[in-house]
Amino acid sequence: MDKRSRARELTIQVLYQLDIQGSEYFSLLDDFLIENEQDDSIRVLASQWSREAWQNVEFCDDLIGKASLKWKLSRLSPVDKSVLRMSVYHLKFCPDIPPKVVINEAVELGKKFSTAQSPGFINGVLDAVMKNIKADSSE
Repeated sequence: MDKRSRARELTIQVLYQLDIQGSEYFSLLDDFLIENEQDDSIRVLASQWSREAWQNVEFCDDLIGKASLKWKLSRLSPVDKSVLRMSVYHLKFCPDIPPKVVINEAVELGKKFSTAQSPGFINGVLDAVMKNIKADSSE
């Protein structure tokens, strides 16, 4: 597994914990990353993505809500929500990561950590988010 993929796994785990425990979890973030990853560069990247995604969580949730018209955010599984939040953060705020890579990685995370239906759902939501982001930027 490459370093960025591993950092994504750690990021969704952190976002999951933040969703459950709230921002107080940041006090445990460094310990969690040290305990779960030996590579400093992966820990730094996961920490950065986790912090920045959480700082923009309301914005990301708004984009997810607009893209998943039939599903309220509160009905999504915490795992799917974490994958979507990280991926929407990447789509909107990380122009160095190609959208196709973001979506592919998110689908793979859905396959690995969630239900059989999650990869298709994640793919559909992120495709709609990407289109909405492109439409907003062209206006």
